[in-house]
Amino acid sequence: MKSTRREFISTIALASAFYSVPGAFAEQLIATPPLTLGPFYPDRLPLDVDNDLLIINNSITPAVGTVTNLSGRILDLNGSPIRNATVEIWQVDNNAAYIHSGSQRASERDRNFQGFGRFETSSTGEYRFRTIKPVPYPGRVPHIHVLVKAAGRRDFATQCFILGYPGNATDNVLNGIRDPQKRASVTVPFVPVEGSKIGELSARFDVVY
Repeated sequence: MKSTRREFISTIALASAFYSVPGAFAEQLIATPPLTLGPFYPDRLPLDVDNDLLIINNSITPAVGTVTNLSGRILDLNGSPIRNATVEIWQVDNNAAYIHSGSQRASERDRNFQGFGRFETSSTGEYRFRTIKPVPYPGRVPHIHVLVKAAGRRDFATQCFILGYPGNATDNVLNGIRDPQKRASVTVPFVPVEGSKIGELSARFDVVY
């Protein structure tokens, strides 16, 4: 597990040459809609804030949940990658609890789930996290919060949803996005990783702002 963790943290998914071309097909890009930061941005950061949310520091006990590899690119409205941007994610654990002290079900929180992570984008705007597939909690469908911080730009918050999740039509945050194309831009497929013996998933979520 430790070896896998080191390899994960040190590996950056490189974009293809096509996607590294600044402005490539920029006219087809859809600006990612900003969405609420929500009330559960951590009020106290975990002991570990790297991009592997399944293991805290050198613990040998992983978090409970379906392992999900979340990756994507941070782009400007012209399609150019935003390098050295800090990407933060946070979400509930498999018991539907945030690491925030005011979270519902806080007493049932999985203490092995980091709950929050950071990653600095590469020259191609790429980011990568290892986390769990998000689960619903009362009033909300599964989602992952994403916050992007980049020099000279405003902080940008949005959320990533599971494409095809049956309850998506009932989520007030998601359906507050009136433009169907923009609403579709924040719902992405969570697909099985080919050859994974533990049933890992992969999701790709690009942020354009």
